[in-house]
Amino acid sequence: TFSNYVLQPLFPTCFPPESGLRLLAAICLLLLTWVNCASVRWATRVQDIFTAGKLLALALIIIMGVVQICKGEYFWLEPKNAFENFQEPDIGLIALAFLQGSFAYGGWNFLNYVTEELVDPYKNLPRAIFISIPLVTFVYVFANVAYVTAMSPQELLASNAVAVTFGEKLLGVMAWIMPISVALSTFGGVNGSLFTSSRLFFAGAREGHLPSVLAMIHVKRCTPIPALLFTCISTLLMLVTSDMYTLINYVGFINYLFYGVTIAGQIVLRWQKPDIPRPIKINLLFPIIYLLFWAFLLIFSLWSEPVVCGTGLAIMLTGVPVYFLGVYWQHKPKCFNNFIESLTLVSQKMCVVVYPEMETGSGKEEINEDTEEQRQPIYQPTASKDKDSEQPQP
Repeated sequence: TFSNYVLQPLFPTCFPPESGLRLLAAICLLLLTWVNCASVRWATRVQDIFTAGKLLALALIIIMGVVQICKGEYFWLEPKNAFENFQEPDIGLIALAFLQGSFAYGGWNFLNYVTEELVDPYKNLPRAIFISIPLVTFVYVFANVAYVTAMSPQELLASNAVAVTFGEKLLGVMAWIMPISVALSTFGGVNGSLFTSSRLFFAGAREGHLPSVLAMIHVKRCTPIPALLFTCISTLLMLVTSDMYTLINYVGFINYLFYGVTIAGQIVLRWQKPDIPRPIKINLLFPIIYLLFWAFLLIFSLWSEPVVCGTGLAIMLTGVPVYFLGVYWQHKPKCFNNFIESLTLVSQKMCVVVYPEMETGSGKEEINEDTEEQRQPIYQPTASKDKDSEQPQP
């Protein structure tokens, strides 16, 4: 999307070339990966600046929409026109539309990935979600209302860059503002995704579900460089396809599958373990409503697009052999362990990373057995242990 909006003004009469789109997208990913590897502060500053730019761009769109309505340009907002059917209604397509539309609101869960890096998360995490969801809903809905004051639904569907078409219709010589604004906002979106998604791999490695090198941070900058590089490489692989809507369908279906399972798990835990500490607690009615909507969305999406959803499930299931090879298989051959040890050491030297110190109430590091087993090939200070054994014990 970033590449599309940057290149669209250079190709006003046709679509930008696929090779150019992919190259620019790759450059964007590499640049932002470097920023995130260099400094957490830089990454958060980029996020703050570009989020502000995104809101200003959307505010401009909304203001122009209000001006259009005041001029009487609201033909497609009138109920008789707004609800006109352009194709035969289908419950499966409606579910798929919800699935794709909800992608725009998918950021509500990203902040949970960086809870450990938040100040006072029990207060600030719910506060951020309560503020951001109504704000994003208001801004996005009114931005779409503004779009249909200048474009018909057919024009919206045909446009490769909706904001560019909108700007060309209403801004005249200043139309260049829109592609730049949207490009900046999507640039910030990519930065936010890299910042948060890399923490998933970091946490997975710390729990022993991924190679241990992904749980390491730079010795000076304290950034999870291996996890960021892994995120970048896996994202670059997605550039093999340029069909954004197919990617959204894959991501949307798998995300909502896991959201539903996670929320169902919270309900089960509330019932089975009612006395465990819950610093953040809400009424059970909300997860139940969500699960009902979730079931409708997934069942009818799968019915409407079985190939796309089935492919998404197949991509997800590729993790099963990885799990059995890396986690479930405990007694691996020595040659395999030696290879992993060598790979980990080389990665440590190349990225200059070590395990972070994890403070607990007792002042000692607390790690689970899986992580301990993974660290074993790396932490072998034999000489140090022998030397310590000669010291008198208190």
